[in-house]
Amino acid sequence: MSMPMTIREYLRACDIDFEEVPHPREVTSSRIAERTHVAGNQMAKAVMLQGDAGYRLAVLPSTCDADLDRLSALFHEKVELASEAQIAETFSDCDPGATTPVGQAYGLQVYIDDMLRHQPDIYFEAGDHQTLVHMSGREFDRLMTASPHGRFSRHH
Repeated sequence: MSMPMTIREYLRACDIDFEEVPHPREVTSSRIAERTHVAGNQMAKAVMLQGDAGYRLAVLPSTCDADLDRLSALFHEKVELASEAQIAETFSDCDPGATTPVGQAYGLQVYIDDMLRHQPDIYFEAGDHQTLVHMSGREFDRLMTASPHGRFSRHH
């Protein structure tokens, strides 16, 4: 599989300058970062959340876990991780477990952890387990300009 058209077309529609970086098949963002020699704090991972207001996407460095208490406080409602079935239904053209941070392309509100802002480069899953999207931090900030941000990650 390669990058789903949903993601490719969204990035093109936003006029984002990016490149696709092939990598050996891996299923965790931290292993991908290790295998591709990308700094963990520049590898963005997406965590889909569920709350009373619906689904949201939290985007944070691969070296961190989402702090659900902080996210609940940020959203003023209790949130929990979405189920694998809910994720697969939302990201239907992505490989299972290859959730992309470009949740806007799937109609989700995206929240960015402050640790990802102003990085020189950002990498993230392209929707499969064999391709990364690479863009400059400036392009990533532009892509996520309408996304609220805050500090909601903790090192694992």
